[in-house]
Amino acid sequence: MKITVLDGYTLNPGDNPWGGVEALGETFVHDRTPADLIIERSRGSEVLLTNKTPLSDETMAELPDLKFISVLATGYNVVDIDAARKRGIPVSNIPIYGTDTVSQYVFALLLEHCHHIGHHAAQVSDGKWTTNVEWCFWDYPLVELEGLTMGIIGFGRIGRRTGELAHAFGMQVIASDVVQVESPSFEPFAWKSAEEVFAEADVVSLHCPLTPENTGSVNHDLLKQMKPTAILINTARGPLVNERDLADALNEGVLAGAAVDVVSKEPIEADNPLLAAKNIFITPHMAWGTLSARKRLMGATVDNIRAFVDGRPINVVNP
Repeated sequence: MKITVLDGYTLNPGDNPWGGVEALGETFVHDRTPADLIIERSRGSEVLLTNKTPLSDETMAELPDLKFISVLATGYNVVDIDAARKRGIPVSNIPIYGTDTVSQYVFALLLEHCHHIGHHAAQVSDGKWTTNVEWCFWDYPLVELEGLTMGIIGFGRIGRRTGELAHAFGMQVIASDVVQVESPSFEPFAWKSAEEVFAEADVVSLHCPLTPENTGSVNHDLLKQMKPTAILINTARGPLVNERDLADALNEGVLAGAAVDVVSKEPIEADNPLLAAKNIFITPHMAWGTLSARKRLMGATVDNIRAFVDGRPINVVNP
Protein backbone atom coordinates (compact mmCIF):
# COMPACT_ATOMS: atom_id res chain seq x y z
CA MET A 1 0.00 0.00 0.00
CA LYS A 2 1.34 3.39 -1.01
CA ILE A 3 0.81 6.21 1.47
CA THR A 4 1.64 9.80 0.49
CA VAL A 5 1.87 12.71 2.90
CA LEU A 6 1.36 15.91 0.90
CA ASP A 7 2.31 18.49 3.53
CA GLY A 8 3.82 16.96 6.62
CA TYR A 9 6.21 19.63 7.85
CA THR A 10 4.01 21.31 10.42
CA LEU A 11 3.10 17.98 12.04
CA ASN A 12 6.68 16.78 12.02
CA PRO A 13 9.29 19.52 11.67
CA GLY A 14 11.83 17.00 12.98
CA ASP A 15 10.60 16.01 16.44
CA ASN A 16 7.57 13.79 15.68
CA PRO A 17 8.62 10.82 13.47
CA TRP A 18 6.41 9.11 10.90
CA GLY A 19 7.36 5.61 12.07
CA GLY A 20 3.82 4.55 12.93
CA VAL A 21 2.58 5.51 9.45
CA GLU A 22 5.59 3.96 7.73
CA ALA A 23 4.84 0.64 9.43
CA LEU A 24 1.52 0.49 7.59
CA GLY A 25 2.77 0.88 4.02
CA GLU A 26 5.31 2.36 1.62
CA THR A 27 5.30 5.98 2.76
CA PHE A 28 6.37 9.09 0.88
CA VAL A 29 6.52 12.28 2.92
CA HIS A 30 6.61 15.77 1.40
CA ASP A 31 7.07 18.79 3.62
CA ARG A 32 4.71 20.75 1.39
CA THR A 33 3.21 20.32 -2.08
CA PRO A 34 2.47 23.16 -4.53
CA ALA A 35 -0.76 22.98 -6.51
CA ASP A 36 0.93 21.97 -9.73
CA LEU A 37 2.49 18.87 -8.12
CA ILE A 38 -0.48 17.48 -6.21
CA ILE A 39 -1.57 15.02 -8.89
CA GLU A 40 1.95 13.97 -9.81
CA ARG A 41 2.90 13.20 -6.21
CA SER A 42 -0.41 11.51 -5.44
CA ARG A 43 -0.53 9.11 -8.39
CA GLY A 44 -0.56 5.47 -7.37
CA SER A 45 -1.36 6.29 -3.75
CA GLU A 46 -4.10 4.36 -2.03
CA VAL A 47 -3.91 6.63 1.00
CA LEU A 48 -3.36 10.39 1.01
CA LEU A 49 -2.60 12.46 4.09
CA THR A 50 -3.15 16.20 3.84
CA ASN A 51 -3.32 19.15 6.18
CA LYS A 52 -3.75 22.28 4.05
CA THR A 53 -3.11 20.89 0.56
CA PRO A 54 -6.49 20.95 -1.24
CA LEU A 55 -7.98 17.82 -2.77
CA SER A 56 -10.66 18.82 -5.25
CA ASP A 57 -13.10 16.82 -7.36
CA GLU A 58 -10.88 17.44 -10.39
CA THR A 59 -7.82 16.17 -8.55
CA MET A 60 -9.52 13.00 -7.32
CA ALA A 61 -10.71 12.29 -10.86
CA GLU A 62 -7.05 11.90 -11.83
CA LEU A 63 -6.29 9.45 -9.01
CA PRO A 64 -8.00 6.11 -9.76
CA ASP A 65 -5.99 4.25 -7.11
CA LEU A 66 -7.06 6.53 -4.26
CA LYS A 67 -9.09 4.70 -1.62
CA PHE A 68 -8.75 6.75 1.59
CA ILE A 69 -7.95 10.30 2.70
CA SER A 70 -6.95 11.22 6.24
CA VAL A 71 -6.81 14.91 7.11
CA LEU A 72 -4.02 15.85 9.53
CA ALA A 73 -6.31 18.22 11.42
CA THR A 74 -9.82 18.60 12.79
CA GLY A 75 -11.03 20.92 10.01
CA TYR A 76 -11.48 19.16 6.67
CA ASN A 77 -12.65 21.91 4.32
CA VAL A 78 -9.53 21.38 2.15
CA VAL A 79 -11.12 18.18 0.84
CA ASP A 80 -14.18 18.05 -1.41
CA ILE A 81 -15.90 15.48 0.78
CA ASP A 82 -18.95 15.18 -1.47
CA ALA A 83 -16.75 14.34 -4.45
CA ALA A 84 -14.91 11.79 -2.31
CA ARG A 85 -18.23 10.26 -1.22
CA LYS A 86 -19.35 9.91 -4.84
CA ARG A 87 -16.17 7.96 -5.53
CA GLY A 88 -16.53 5.77 -2.45
CA ILE A 89 -13.49 7.35 -0.77
CA PRO A 90 -13.91 7.77 2.99
CA VAL A 91 -12.37 10.93 4.45
CA SER A 92 -11.32 10.90 8.10
CA ASN A 93 -10.19 13.73 10.32
CA ILE A 94 -8.66 14.00 13.80
CA PRO A 95 -11.48 15.24 16.03
CA ILE A 96 -9.59 15.15 19.33
CA TYR A 97 -5.95 16.08 19.82
CA GLY A 98 -5.65 19.75 20.78
CA THR A 99 -8.31 20.28 23.43
CA ASP A 100 -5.95 20.99 26.32
CA THR A 101 -3.31 22.67 24.19
CA VAL A 102 -5.65 25.17 22.51
CA SER A 103 -7.61 26.02 25.64
CA GLN A 104 -4.31 26.60 27.46
CA TYR A 105 -3.27 28.92 24.65
CA VAL A 106 -6.47 30.95 25.04
CA PHE A 107 -5.31 31.79 28.53
CA ALA A 108 -1.77 32.52 27.38
CA LEU A 109 -3.28 35.20 25.13
CA LEU A 110 -5.70 36.39 27.80
CA LEU A 111 -3.06 36.67 30.52
CA GLU A 112 -0.74 38.52 28.15
CA HIS A 113 -3.51 41.06 27.64
CA CYS A 114 -4.10 41.27 31.40
CA HIS A 115 -0.45 41.84 32.34
CA HIS A 116 1.54 42.63 29.15
CA ILE A 117 4.31 40.42 30.46
CA GLY A 118 6.37 40.47 27.27
CA HIS A 119 6.32 44.26 27.17
CA HIS A 120 7.30 44.67 30.81
CA ALA A 121 10.07 42.08 30.57
CA ALA A 122 11.45 43.99 27.57
CA GLN A 123 11.28 47.23 29.57
CA VAL A 124 13.40 45.64 32.30
CA SER A 125 15.92 44.42 29.73
CA ASP A 126 16.05 47.95 28.30
CA GLY A 127 16.98 49.34 31.71
CA LYS A 128 13.73 51.05 32.70
CA TRP A 129 13.55 49.28 36.08
CA THR A 130 17.18 50.05 36.79
CA THR A 131 16.50 53.78 36.45
CA ASN A 132 12.99 53.81 37.94
CA VAL A 133 12.48 55.95 41.05
CA GLU A 134 9.90 53.50 42.48
CA TRP A 135 10.52 49.88 43.35
CA CYS A 136 7.88 48.76 40.82
CA PHE A 137 6.11 50.05 37.72
CA TRP A 138 3.66 49.08 35.00
CA ASP A 139 2.79 50.79 31.74
CA TYR A 140 -0.69 49.31 31.27
CA PRO A 141 -3.65 48.73 33.59
CA LEU A 142 -3.37 45.30 35.21
CA VAL A 143 -6.50 43.14 35.02
CA GLU A 144 -7.71 40.50 37.48
CA LEU A 145 -9.94 37.75 36.07
CA GLU A 146 -11.80 36.88 39.27
CA GLY A 147 -15.44 37.90 38.89
CA LEU A 148 -15.26 38.72 35.17
CA THR A 149 -17.42 36.94 32.59
CA MET A 150 -16.00 34.60 29.96
CA GLY A 151 -18.24 34.29 26.91
CA ILE A 152 -17.66 31.29 24.66
CA ILE A 153 -18.98 30.97 21.11
CA GLY A 154 -19.01 27.26 20.27
CA PHE A 155 -19.21 24.96 23.28
CA GLY A 156 -17.64 21.78 21.95
CA ARG A 157 -14.63 20.04 23.46
CA ILE A 158 -12.26 23.02 23.33
CA GLY A 159 -14.96 25.50 24.29
CA ARG A 160 -15.92 23.42 27.33
CA ARG A 161 -12.31 23.02 28.42
CA THR A 162 -11.83 26.77 28.06
CA GLY A 163 -14.90 27.23 30.24
CA GLU A 164 -13.45 24.93 32.89
CA LEU A 165 -10.23 26.94 32.97
CA ALA A 166 -12.18 30.19 33.15
CA HIS A 167 -14.15 28.80 36.10
CA ALA A 168 -10.89 27.86 37.82
CA PHE A 169 -9.82 31.51 37.50
CA GLY A 170 -13.04 32.56 39.23
CA MET A 171 -14.79 33.77 36.10
CA GLN A 172 -18.48 33.43 35.36
CA VAL A 173 -19.07 31.47 32.14
CA ILE A 174 -21.71 32.01 29.48
CA ALA A 175 -21.83 30.19 26.17
CA SER A 176 -23.60 30.08 22.83
CA ASP A 177 -23.84 27.06 20.56
CA VAL A 178 -26.15 26.00 17.76
CA VAL A 179 -26.70 22.77 19.70
CA GLN A 180 -27.17 23.26 23.43
CA VAL A 181 -26.48 19.86 24.93
CA GLU A 182 -25.73 19.05 28.57
CA SER A 183 -24.62 22.03 30.65
CA PRO A 184 -21.24 21.73 32.40
CA SER A 185 -21.02 20.72 36.06
CA PHE A 186 -19.51 23.99 37.24
CA GLU A 187 -21.49 27.08 38.23
CA PRO A 188 -22.28 29.81 37.50
CA PHE A 189 -22.98 28.90 33.89
CA ALA A 190 -25.69 30.04 31.47
CA TRP A 191 -26.61 29.44 27.85
CA LYS A 192 -26.99 32.65 25.87
CA SER A 193 -27.49 33.77 22.30
CA ALA A 194 -24.41 34.95 20.42
CA GLU A 195 -25.67 38.52 20.68
CA GLU A 196 -26.05 38.19 24.45
CA VAL A 197 -22.55 36.72 24.80
CA PHE A 198 -21.01 39.64 22.94
CA ALA A 199 -23.01 42.16 24.98
CA GLU A 200 -22.44 40.65 28.43
CA ALA A 201 -18.97 39.10 28.40
CA ASP A 202 -15.71 40.71 29.47
CA VAL A 203 -13.86 38.17 27.30
CA VAL A 204 -15.33 36.56 24.17
CA SER A 205 -13.49 33.44 22.96
CA LEU A 206 -14.37 31.83 19.61
CA HIS A 207 -14.43 28.02 19.41
CA CYS A 208 -16.97 27.22 16.69
CA PRO A 209 -16.27 25.45 13.40
CA LEU A 210 -16.33 27.53 10.23
CA THR A 211 -19.51 27.15 8.18
CA PRO A 212 -21.03 29.10 5.30
CA GLU A 213 -23.56 30.49 7.77
CA ASN A 214 -21.06 31.94 10.25
CA THR A 215 -18.33 33.13 7.87
CA GLY A 216 -17.72 36.81 8.68
CA SER A 217 -20.37 36.71 11.40
CA VAL A 218 -18.16 38.53 13.91
CA ASN A 219 -18.79 41.85 12.24
CA HIS A 220 -19.60 45.46 13.04
CA ASP A 221 -23.05 44.60 14.35
CA LEU A 222 -21.75 42.10 16.91
CA LEU A 223 -18.62 44.02 17.85
CA LYS A 224 -20.50 47.23 18.62
CA GLN A 225 -22.39 45.34 21.33
CA MET A 226 -19.21 44.59 23.28
CA LYS A 227 -18.22 46.44 26.42
CA PRO A 228 -15.47 49.02 25.79
CA THR A 229 -13.39 47.11 28.36
CA ALA A 230 -13.90 43.70 26.71
CA ILE A 231 -11.52 41.68 24.56
CA LEU A 232 -12.01 39.20 21.72
CA ILE A 233 -9.95 36.02 21.36
CA ASN A 234 -9.94 33.84 18.22
CA THR A 235 -8.11 30.53 18.19
CA ALA A 236 -10.75 28.87 15.96
CA ARG A 237 -10.89 29.98 12.31
CA GLY A 238 -9.86 33.32 10.84
CA PRO A 239 -12.79 33.76 8.44
CA LEU A 240 -15.23 33.82 11.36
CA VAL A 241 -14.17 37.45 11.78
CA ASN A 242 -14.69 40.35 9.41
CA GLU A 243 -11.16 41.67 9.81
CA ARG A 244 -11.85 45.15 8.47
CA ASP A 245 -14.69 45.54 10.97
CA LEU A 246 -12.51 44.28 13.84
CA ALA A 247 -9.66 46.62 12.93
CA ASP A 248 -12.04 49.57 12.80
CA ALA A 249 -13.59 48.62 16.14
CA LEU A 250 -10.17 48.40 17.78
CA ASN A 251 -8.99 51.68 16.32
CA GLU A 252 -12.20 53.40 17.45
CA GLY A 253 -12.05 51.96 20.97
CA VAL A 254 -15.26 49.97 20.61
CA LEU A 255 -13.53 47.17 22.55
CA ALA A 256 -10.36 47.15 24.61
CA GLY A 257 -8.36 44.62 22.67
CA ALA A 258 -8.16 41.44 20.66
CA ALA A 259 -5.88 38.44 20.40
CA VAL A 260 -5.99 36.20 17.33
CA ASP A 261 -4.02 33.11 16.39
CA VAL A 262 -5.82 32.70 13.06
CA VAL A 263 -6.60 35.03 10.17
CA SER A 264 -8.59 34.80 6.96
CA LYS A 265 -5.61 34.05 4.70
CA GLU A 266 -2.52 32.31 6.07
CA PRO A 267 0.31 33.13 6.13
CA ILE A 268 -1.02 36.59 6.95
CA GLU A 269 -0.91 39.00 4.00
CA ALA A 270 0.88 42.31 4.28
CA ASP A 271 -2.30 44.30 3.69
CA ASN A 272 -4.36 42.56 6.37
CA PRO A 273 -6.01 45.44 8.28
CA LEU A 274 -5.36 43.77 11.63
CA LEU A 275 -1.62 44.41 11.24
CA ALA A 276 -2.24 48.13 11.62
CA ALA A 277 -4.91 47.89 14.31
CA LYS A 278 -4.46 49.06 17.88
CA ASN A 279 -4.41 46.82 20.94
CA ILE A 280 -4.15 43.46 19.21
CA PHE A 281 -1.86 40.47 19.58
CA ILE A 282 -1.50 38.35 16.43
CA THR A 283 0.27 34.99 16.64
CA PRO A 284 1.04 32.66 13.69
CA HIS A 285 -1.55 29.85 14.04
CA MET A 286 0.49 28.10 16.71
CA ALA A 287 -2.10 27.32 19.40
CA TRP A 288 -2.29 23.68 18.28
CA GLY A 289 1.43 23.10 17.96
CA THR A 290 2.72 21.68 21.26
CA LEU A 291 4.69 18.46 20.86
CA SER A 292 2.17 16.68 23.09
CA ALA A 293 -0.71 17.67 20.78
CA ARG A 294 1.22 16.79 17.63
CA LYS A 295 2.10 13.36 19.03
CA ARG A 296 -1.58 12.75 19.72
CA LEU A 297 -2.37 13.88 16.17
CA MET A 298 0.23 11.50 14.74
CA GLY A 299 -1.09 8.61 16.82
CA ALA A 300 -4.67 9.31 15.77
CA THR A 301 -3.58 9.41 12.12
CA VAL A 302 -2.03 5.96 12.49
CA ASP A 303 -5.29 4.76 14.06
CA ASN A 304 -7.27 6.19 11.14
CA ILE A 305 -5.16 4.40 8.54
CA ARG A 306 -5.11 1.11 10.46
CA ALA A 307 -8.89 1.19 10.87
CA PHE A 308 -9.29 1.77 7.14
CA VAL A 309 -6.99 -1.16 6.35
CA ASP A 310 -9.02 -3.33 8.70
CA GLY A 311 -12.19 -2.40 6.83
CA ARG A 312 -13.70 -0.32 9.67
CA PRO A 313 -12.85 3.35 8.96
CA ILE A 314 -13.18 5.68 11.95
CA ASN A 315 -13.62 9.45 12.29
CA VAL A 316 -15.27 9.50 8.86
CA VAL A 317 -16.68 12.91 7.94
CA ASN A 318 -18.42 11.84 4.69
CA PRO A 319 -20.30 8.64 5.57
